[in-house]
Amino acid sequence: MEINLHQLRIFQAVALHGGYSRAAQALFLSQPGVSLQVKALERSIGLPLFEKVGRTQHLTAAGRELLSYSERIFALLEETRLVMEELGGGRRGTVKVAASTTAGIYVVPPALGAFHRESPGVQLTLDVLNRHSVQKKLLDNEVDLAVMGLIEDTHDLEVAKFVPNELVVIASPRHPFTSRRQIPLDELANDNFMLREAGSGTRIDTERLLAARGLQVRVGMELRSSGAIKQAVAADLGIAVIPLSAIELELITGRLLVLDVVDFPVLRHWSLARRAGSHPSAAAAALWDFLLTYRDNIAGSLASAGVAEGRAKAPRQAGADARH
Repeated sequence: MEINLHQLRIFQAVALHGGYSRAAQALFLSQPGVSLQVKALERSIGLPLFEKVGRTQHLTAAGRELLSYSERIFALLEETRLVMEELGGGRRGTVKVAASTTAGIYVVPPALGAFHRESPGVQLTLDVLNRHSVQKKLLDNEVDLAVMGLIEDTHDLEVAKFVPNELVVIASPRHPFTSRRQIPLDELANDNFMLREAGSGTRIDTERLLAARGLQVRVGMELRSSGAIKQAVAADLGIAVIPLSAIELELITGRLLVLDVVDFPVLRHWSLARRAGSHPSAAAAALWDFLLTYRDNIAGSLASAGVAEGRAKAPRQAGADARH
């Protein structure tokens, strides 16, 4: 048995209007044409759907059952149409995001939260990994887009500048350098640095900054996360270079301070990346566009607050205020 949706819709109209004539008028069809379609549906089903009582067509038991199912069928079709429209407009779907460790913990969640508030029908996933794993997932088509810091090889990638990544030097409030101003880099290099593993973007930046001035990083300890580095610095094991976004809470509580160091803070930017030449889903394209707007809004907020790009936002003072 095959049920033709066109015939089913005509049957539903006859049932709702109580006769062939009124159904034909509502559907802009001829009455004989409506009658023929209903008869064809009855033959397909093998059961009568209407019985005539006086001048009105009444549903049989089979007709009542079919009407109930037809209402559910057409409601489901309408729901399907709406879902397809939402998928096409980026309001539904799934988007997989990967981010390097610090970005994934401190930078990306607020941005995804803002997107979710605008597009709650889009399901988001976030993998937080080291930057090499993030880039591999992106190139292997396992995620739709990524956020990371240093991208040395942009081959096969479309890369856009994301939000600022301001690198600062941190120490515990008990460190002798906290009372100093404009600490020279050569003095800084004599201290123990808490560093991420080899290959980390922040570690590479730190080593390059010192190497450019003929200095070498003195490795006090290697740790696998920014959280571990913060704990080590707070425990007086040494100093570290870290994104300012990763220490907001520690500055407020006074557990860590930003040192006043020559040539610091250093302004970098997190990067958005996706596969070059890819054909993203509507939802993935919507998230990409949203993140670019999110970036521009942050830049506008910083500009309106009088924070010029490349300058510190008085991070040391924030830490100093927290102590008093």
